[in-house]
Amino acid sequence: MTKINTYQDLLRHEEQLEELLKAQKELLVEDFHQLKEEMKPAQAALSFISKITTREKGNFFIGQGMNKLIDLVVKKLVLAKAGWLTRLTVPFFIKNYSSHIIASHKDQWIEKLFSWLGHTNGNGKAEAARAYEKETDVADQ
Repeated sequence: MTKINTYQDLLRHEEQLEELLKAQKELLVEDFHQLKEEMKPAQAALSFISKITTREKGNFFIGQGMNKLIDLVVKKLVLAKAGWLTRLTVPFFIKNYSSHIIASHKDQWIEKLFSWLGHTNGNGKAEAARAYEKETDVADQ
């Protein structure tokens, strides 16, 4: 403990304490960033577990189509000779995870679907995709 006799000693001591506080704040911020970096693998694992245990609710028709495709391919073909528990749980997890993938890439897949179904014009773009772009441009304005 520093002995304070004069006002100048008090000001010096206050200045030292403020420098110490500043250094401790910087150390705390650095420790927080380091802890955040160390927790990234755990955060990624929890994110993955969350995606395979919950289902994205949007895109009903696309989701139902994907569910039927997964049932056909995974249940009937890939896991045809597997046990009942495997045939029940694996498609469940795949459906949940695929719903998140569909939600994140929905716009790209819709555009690709329009390009497959629609007729192409002179520059190679599908007419349906072009009409969709025009509708969104009009709605934005």
